[in-house]
Amino acid sequence: MSKASQNIFGVLAEFSGAETLVRAAERVREAGYNKYDCHSPFPVHGMDKAMGLGRSPLGYWVGIASTVGLIGITLFIWWVSAVDYPLVISGKELFSFQAFVPPIFAIAILAAAITATVGMLVFNRLPRLHHPLFSSKEFDRVTDGGFFVSIEADDPAFEKDKTTEFLKSIGAVRVEVVEDQ
Repeated sequence: MSKASQNIFGVLAEFSGAETLVRAAERVREAGYNKYDCHSPFPVHGMDKAMGLGRSPLGYWVGIASTVGLIGITLFIWWVSAVDYPLVISGKELFSFQAFVPPIFAIAILAAAITATVGMLVFNRLPRLHHPLFSSKEFDRVTDGGFFVSIEADDPAFEKDKTTEFLKSIGAVRVEVVEDQ
């Protein structure tokens, strides 16, 4: 990042509607920008594809955590009931897994839920108490019907003037340089 753009977060551009926002996202991606985001008051169908986003890795982490939780608690219950403290109750085997299905299931679900919660926070870079876009008066309208694209100054392809002109050329109604406070 150059000295001139050290106090700049990026550029915020407003578009007239959901369709123009999707087309703008495609154009921004095609122009080679990587650090950008699209903001709308409701989920826009096709936005992930337009932005070139893939599947979230969170599902894989949740699946791995639940499997580890399931195997871990099963081994723990086996070790306690068959090795560490073997008791024969009512003539059952030392490790009668049928009796332990509810806690095994519960621990697998607990491991998945904890991983999903922590993973969501990590992947979304939360908690973040303040975001530079919140200082923009125009961005206040994002929940009332505003459609915005923000391109961060950290992006390798970012140049303040070129990026501003590019966003205007793809149909931005309003473009604003957002400072990082």
